[in-house]
Amino acid sequence: MIGEITALGAALCWTLSAVLYKTALSDAKPVSANIARCVSTSLFLIICLVVTGKLQSLTNLSAYQMFLAALSGAVGLCLGDTMYMISLSLIGVSRAVPVTCTYPLFTMLYATVFLNEQITIFLLFGALLIVVGIQLISQEKTRSNSLKRSEVFRGVIIALATAMVWGVSISMMDHALKFSEQATLDVAFTINVVRMLATALLLLTLSPLVDRRFRFTRLKIKTWIILALGGIVALVLGWTLLALSLLHIQASRAVPISSVSPLFATFLGAAFLKEKATLRVFVGSIIIVSGIFTLFVA
Repeated sequence: MIGEITALGAALCWTLSAVLYKTALSDAKPVSANIARCVSTSLFLIICLVVTGKLQSLTNLSAYQMFLAALSGAVGLCLGDTMYMISLSLIGVSRAVPVTCTYPLFTMLYATVFLNEQITIFLLFGALLIVVGIQLISQEKTRSNSLKRSEVFRGVIIALATAMVWGVSISMMDHALKFSEQATLDVAFTINVVRMLATALLLLTLSPLVDRRFRFTRLKIKTWIILALGGIVALVLGWTLLALSLLHIQASRAVPISSVSPLFATFLGAAFLKEKATLRVFVGSIIIVSGIFTLFVA
């Protein structure tokens, strides 16, 4: 049961972080928010390594693993999470989270195209369910005092692009972990640290171009705290729980369970952000989750 519980915990962490990000985005632009979050989370991870006396574990990774982790961060955390922030600001947690959680579909599609893995009936049916679920969410009717149809469509497209990018990033992380002689929680944690550090350095380097006048440095302390907490919950606790889950159960069980975030998002978005929990969004979320589970049917 440890594997299942930790996978479910990871899903809850990722949904809670989305609520925190959405709260912070009322006072910050997506790029500024992502820079503040990644810098804060990286500092926290370094402190964790120092306190636990495992800072030297960074030297145990091969150059290839570090390259993959850094590239995964650039793709998934720099590009992907910035788009995720944009989608959250446009359409909210209850709509953005279900669409971005379709990343397992793209991970499998990449494996099919580039690794010549076989296309199964379950992959096709799962993809169909996911498309139907996204269609329900994107075609939701909106009132004049709420979101405009064009905003919902744009937010869904950006969220879908996020899922595509995350699929690439996660494939790189998985490959970096499998490159180790023995996949342990410490190795997974260290790879995640390299991934975060590379992302933070890249964002800081690009900040003069992507975050004019270094707006992230002028964010309110409260906003920094919220973003830092969101990063720690998602990128430290959430990923650690998923890694722990993968050590106890197979990925075919861990990943689908960790992808039930859409169901949490509907309720948490309504409870904490006053988002309208419509029947269409809820049904679309259930269909997307069903599609993800179908992808992993043997």
